[in-house]
Order: sequence, then C-alpha cells, then structure tokens
Amino acid sequence: MPLRNRVTPLGELVAEPGRGLVYGNRGCLHDELGRIRRRFNGRRWIACRLRFRGWHREPLVQPGRFTELFFLDEATAFAAGHRPCALCRREDYDRFGEIWRSIHPGPVGADAIDARLHAERIEPRTRGHRLHEASLEGLPDGAYVLRDERPYVVVGDELLRWSTGGYVERVARPARSGTILITPPSLVEVLRAGWQPGVPLFHPSAAPGRLDPVGRRVRGSARSPASTRPGS
Repeated sequence: MPLRNRVTPLGELVAEPGRGLVYGNRGCLHDELGRIRRRFNGRRWIACRLRFRGWHREPLVQPGRFTELFFLDEATAFAAGHRPCALCRREDYDRFGEIWRSIHPGPVGADAIDARLHAERIEPRTRGHRLHEASLEGLPDGAYVLRDERPYVVVGDELLRWSTGGYVERVARPARSGTILITPPSLVEVLRAGWQPGVPLFHPSAAPGRLDPVGRRVRGSARSPASTRPGS
C-alpha cells in the first residue's frame, strides 16, 4: 500500500506509488504506525536531492523521525512552499540566498527565509495552503495557478495540469487575465530571476523534446522551461 507522502502543489499529502524527482521534508508528520497526523511540524520546509553521499534509509516513516516527502519536480516543491536544502543542495541554497537578498534586503539565513515563506504559504485561519491573487500574464515559467479548482503550472504560452505521474493536459495561457496563485510570491520572484536548480525544475512531461535527459531547461531556448537527504 503506498505511503501518504507524495506532495501536491497545494501542499497536501496523498498516497501514490511513484516518488517523483525531488525529495524533502517538513518535520515529523506521522505517528508510531506511520499514519500522517499533521500537515507540517515547524517552519523548516526543504526540498532535497533524491540521492546524496550514498545515504540510504529504509524503511521510510520511522517512528520519531522526519517524514520523507516526494514531489513531482522542483516547481511542485516551490508551489507547496519548500526551498532548497542547505546540506545536500548547498550550491542551490547559496544561489537561492543571493536571489532572496535581492528580493528581501536584510537577513537571509534559513530562519528568516523560512519565517517569510511560512507566512506566504499558510493561511492563518484554516492552517491550509494560502492562495494569492496575481496577473497570469506576468507570471514566470514554473509558477503554479489554480484553474477550475486544479493546479496548473505556467510553461511558456501554456498552462499544464499537474498529476502525480506528470503533466497531463495543456491549455493556452490566457492573456491579460487575473488568476489565483498557488506558489508563494517570494518563490515566484526566485523563478522570475531565472532559477536553474541542480534538481529537475520540471518533470520531462512538461515539454517533450525541450528538456535535457535530467529535466533541466535547455539554455538558449526561447521561453522553454528550466528545468536527498535532510538538512537545514
């Protein structure tokens, strides 16, 4: 039976057999029997590499340890409100910090970043995922929006509908239209800065023929999409 540790763009945890291309955690969310009991545990929400230094831990969801989470890709992890891990993705984390400083002058340590992201991703009253209003026309590739109550990612002139196994529907991006933004605004600005992570930004189903073998954006392509273990 699949574990309930796949993360949707809205930050929900679902039971699916696939693991996705990005790994992460947000603290211990399960009980001693492996049942999910809470949506998050603290503000440290990180996105990691699937493999790092040969680390391996089985079985998953061990009692008292953090809950291992899996995302379709980095765009999905960003939408859910996770940022790069400072341990297994140090180069990404340092670059993220540089971009963050240009967006939010001031402290750029993990605590300051996580506090800001937590305010942007959590709706205070319901403790669910916080949504934001935005102009669809101005959003960068990798930003997620809500369309007909379903999450879609922006890729060039299209919106691609998310599923746990990949992107399954393409529609034209409407021009001059307002939308409901899923991705926290600060992470949208990171994407706008030309985010090129060391993990796949997009699952290969986002743009067949326009991604390299590991799902990163092919540099120089007009409007083409860009394309593990615990840490701080």
